[in-house]
Amino acid sequence: MNTKKIFVIGSSNTDMVVKTSRIPRPGETVIGGTFMMIPGGKGANQAVAAARLGGNVTFVARTGNDMFGDRSMFNYKEAGIDTRYIFRDKEQPSGVALICVDDHAENSIVVSPGANGALSVQDIESVKKELESASYLLMQLETPMETVEHAARLASEAGVKVILNPAPATQLSRELLKNVYLITPNETEAELLTGITVNDTEDAKRAADQLSGLGVENVIITLGASGALIRDAGGYAFQEARKVDAVDTTAAGDVFNGALCVALNEGMEIREAARFASVAASVSVTRMGAQSSIPSREEVNTLL
Repeated sequence: MNTKKIFVIGSSNTDMVVKTSRIPRPGETVIGGTFMMIPGGKGANQAVAAARLGGNVTFVARTGNDMFGDRSMFNYKEAGIDTRYIFRDKEQPSGVALICVDDHAENSIVVSPGANGALSVQDIESVKKELESASYLLMQLETPMETVEHAARLASEAGVKVILNPAPATQLSRELLKNVYLITPNETEAELLTGITVNDTEDAKRAADQLSGLGVENVIITLGASGALIRDAGGYAFQEARKVDAVDTTAAGDVFNGALCVALNEGMEIREAARFASVAASVSVTRMGAQSSIPSREEVNTLL
């Protein structure tokens, strides 16, 4: 395991997943198929992905003091994650996500944040010393924005490189963006952040330019099955995605981000790291569920 530390700050959920022929329209009931209850949450998915792929991961989150939280803690420890800074909330329940996955591997997700919404600036202050000793900080947006902004500022001031996966999509302040080393939106998130509709690589380049103009040093816009557009100090690059038979795209972006962080932490350049991350994500979409779909390092190395 790489001894350089990766901090992940974010959400912890339990995913309740139903396979169905198609996503219901408003007011419609659809008879589904297989039901699964799987550990999830963007923060947790990215932390587990990074740990499973060889990263030295510390996860900062809030779970409820309930059976979902107990199960999540067991899973994180089993993955080899440092769980000392996962706070157990006595008032809020653990977060849950209700997910429908259709026959085309597309999904529809509703999240009840629960304890995730209580992850506070004070929580981040309590782990400040440990955070400042990390090499990378990986975050998403399923916890309060003021908490994300505070953590990014502390990390950036300490020389820790901040990777932000801006999901779920929302507007971001310049104050936050100036503290971000690398941002990784998908097409929808890039459009919300820039106002540019991303339909192809040329659109992605324009969106990446705009994000760079807001102060972000490096940009990777993920384009699903098409691949990813990279904008770094060397200009543009495109990483094609492996062609696979997808069964569930849930957490593919989380696997990409966790893998990307591991590769960068090991000293890979951004373009090489994006290739590593793309392969990891391509494996995840061939399996059902979030954390259950994350590949091992051996699987990724074999495909590379």
